[in-house]
Amino acid sequence: MLNLGILCSGDLGLITLGQLTKTYTVQFVLTDRNSKGIIRFSEQNNIPVYAGNPRGGKGYNFIKQFVADVIISINYIFLIEEDIINHAEQLTFNLHGSLLPKYRGRTPHVWSIINGEKEAGITAHRIDSGCDTGDVIKQVRIPIGDEETGADILKKYKQSYYPLILSILQEVSEDGVKFTPQDEGLASYFGKRTPEDGEIDWSWNSEAIRNWVRAQAFPYPGAFTFMNGQKVVIDKVGIVKSIEQVGVNNGEVVATTPVITVKTPDAYITLDVIRTENITFEIGNILGNEYRE
Repeated sequence: MLNLGILCSGDLGLITLGQLTKTYTVQFVLTDRNSKGIIRFSEQNNIPVYAGNPRGGKGYNFIKQFVADVIISINYIFLIEEDIINHAEQLTFNLHGSLLPKYRGRTPHVWSIINGEKEAGITAHRIDSGCDTGDVIKQVRIPIGDEETGADILKKYKQSYYPLILSILQEVSEDGVKFTPQDEGLASYFGKRTPEDGEIDWSWNSEAIRNWVRAQAFPYPGAFTFMNGQKVVIDKVGIVKSIEQVGVNNGEVVATTPVITVKTPDAYITLDVIRTENITFEIGNILGNEYRE
């Protein structure tokens, strides 16, 4: 049976770690200080755990006493250096939430929805010194439904990570793993998102706004706009093509019943689910950042 080292963060990392410990011996865990659940799980199961940035030899000095046949990175927030990469006896690989080489970087499933993609996926790839640039081992393709949110896609990922890892570990134990180099000509990179990045630009077309909203819908921080200095977080919108109004500004409220309706360049957006409470919309209100305090 293979001995594993696990690098993981967040809920996705915790779930997969728990599944792996039922079948394999986990020699160590590296995580971040905010992943309290992973730290607690490791301590309760007597798995040596290091929480913090592993670079500069800190992570390697912790793991060097442990023998790991395979090191697996699962939703881990840190890039790792060659001392950790080379520590595995047979393979060090990462699971990335896109169909590499597209959507390298952070929160790729959110970016995929924002960009109107119809398909996302998970790539298992060998870790090298770059960011999501190593040879591909396997991929799982995951469709993006027309109404699905970022959280919906992540639920699909949670169901797919463990079977994908098991299939790779089986190959490591049997006849070896095959690698396919990434095509750099197809590569794209998207950076880390923060809650402050969710502001809606009402000059965008209606479909772009709809994708922007659903990609970041609850329980994510959410897409937002401002009205009279108050932040309005929006979790779901609809698109209405039939309204015709002349001389209306983008971002202007044109109806409040039966649902709040807002002008965009090519259609009208209905604000179907709003997270902000105690706010009253009136026809003629302009949504945007011009009233931001």
